[in-house]
Amino acid sequence: MIYPYKDQTPNIDPSVFIADYVTITGDVTIGADTTVWFNTVIRGDVAPTIIGSRVSIQDLSCLHQSPNNPLIIEDEVTVGHQVTLHSCVIRKRALIGMGSIILDGAEIGEGAFIGAGSLVPPGKKIPPNSLAMGSPAKVIRDISPEDRADMDRIIREYVEKGKYYKSLQK
Repeated sequence: MIYPYKDQTPNIDPSVFIADYVTITGDVTIGADTTVWFNTVIRGDVAPTIIGSRVSIQDLSCLHQSPNNPLIIEDEVTVGHQVTLHSCVIRKRALIGMGSIILDGAEIGEGAFIGAGSLVPPGKKIPPNSLAMGSPAKVIRDISPEDRADMDRIIREYVEKGKYYKSLQK
């Protein structure tokens, strides 16, 4: 369901695939070829949520924010299953592993990977092109060429899956 919140209505590019049982409300912007998968909640009823193009927000994720502290997800980001993002910044081509929690003021650098089940605490900065994991998340190594190739595959496959599923909704 897509709901307005007071005077704010979600602004969603027509190419976006939104699966069943997704809730999107308020000041939310979603860019082209993004996919939002089953049972995800994206709220923009406290501050803006801005999601770029070719982003994958996977099943059971929850996106929200604190007052005057938007949630920003740049282009070609992959957000794994059951992730919570709260008033953070996720830079272009980052990957957030399944079950991770990224809290207020945290910033995930461009091309960085966050391992499954990780907690990135408030204000923590993860450098670009690094792999961080744990609770709290710590950088353990740089991203390899194999990691980058896998990310390219994931981005491409989720855009393709989104187009397929969107074609079934017509």
